Amino acid sequence: MNSVLNKPASKIGQLAAAAILALGLSGCATPPTDPEALKAYEEANDPLEPFNRAMFGLNNTIDTIAVKPTASAYDKVMPEFIKNMVTNFLTNLKQPVIAANSLLQGNPEAMGDSLGRFFFNTLAGAGGLFDPASGAGVPKHQEDFGQTLAVWGVEEGAYLVLPIFGPTTVRDGAGRLVDYAADPVNYWIRHNDRDSLVTARAGAEFMDFRARNLDEIDRLEETSIDFYATIRSIYRQQRRQLINNEELDLQDPELGTQGTDLSIDEDLYDDPASDESLSAADAPENAG
Repeated sequence: MNSVLNKPASKIGQLAAAAILALGLSGCATPPTDPEALKAYEEANDPLEPFNRAMFGLNNTIDTIAVKPTASAYDKVMPEFIKNMVTNFLTNLKQPVIAANSLLQGNPEAMGDSLGRFFFNTLAGAGGLFDPASGAGVPKHQEDFGQTLAVWGVEEGAYLVLPIFGPTTVRDGAGRLVDYAADPVNYWIRHNDRDSLVTARAGAEFMDFRARNLDEIDRLEETSIDFYATIRSIYRQQRRQLINNEELDLQDPELGTQGTDLSIDEDLYDDPASDESLSAADAPENAG
């Protein structure tokens, strides 16, 4: 996913600058004059829809040509226990960032859970390849700096679809950058001149996530009346539920799907290494 990142921090800045420039050049969607249509437009909060749809199409093309075939091959070739170990390892690496955001949100108990998971699985789970913490009943949490900003009262801003990185909002995009910069694993990698490991980690997360959701994403696309609008609605709903620490349940009759009932991994946008699941019509922008 992040093959462009030879020097990760500088390249991410370059990509962000390019995206901002593209946003400025793309223009905005014109608000409708009809009252009902205007209400729907404001609820969608997608003033950059022409640009977003173009990026959506680009990401889908990349997925069709390169990502999905590679993920399919990985899924078929790799034994299930190896795929599970990859998922466990990647999930474990994210626990320090989750713990920090739990503390910033005023939830020290959740911070303790995440730190406990990290040390338990690292020491007793062969560096995180196994997940004895779940067997011991240690809760798993999903927190990021985008959620932290929401808890602090920051508005989400406009909906965005970025090349490769997929769906986000102004607030969540800023949160991603903070999480990346503050991640102690990335910090260690950068300060030991092993930048290629950041690229490898990101690529592994993306491929692991895509391989675990091959059938579900296909079914979602096939049954969506407007795949772009479906993804936008799902993203917004999931983020609201994560911010409110609610049970993830994305069954929404307004999503524009035709009787779709999918079981798909729950953390579709912010933690591709999550190994929990839910019943939902859910999928990532950058994977479809």
